[in-house]
Amino acid sequence: MTGTTLSSSQLDPRRRRILIRAWRRGTREMDLMIGRFADDRLVDMPETDLEMFEALIDCQDTDLFEWVTGAKPVPPEQDTAVFRQLRDFSLNQPPIF
Repeated sequence: MTGTTLSSSQLDPRRRRILIRAWRRGTREMDLMIGRFADDRLVDMPETDLEMFEALIDCQDTDLFEWVTGAKPVPPEQDTAVFRQLRDFSLNQPPIF
């Protein structure tokens, strides 16, 4: 997988920015984890969930990776419905490599 499978032409400007940020994280692992989740959910994501998702993608890749994999506990302010959706989505995806 080389990047998004979602066309940005389907998205409003805010969702386009989020999609770009989701696929350009800084580490390939997080590009794939966050980007695939964005491809799957972003089009239909409610505004309240968009705010939670934006807060998550503001976090450092190392922190997000450790929270999703369970290596570190999730801080209460990040333990949102969207984080749990991301974690469940990521842990239930087939391996990429």
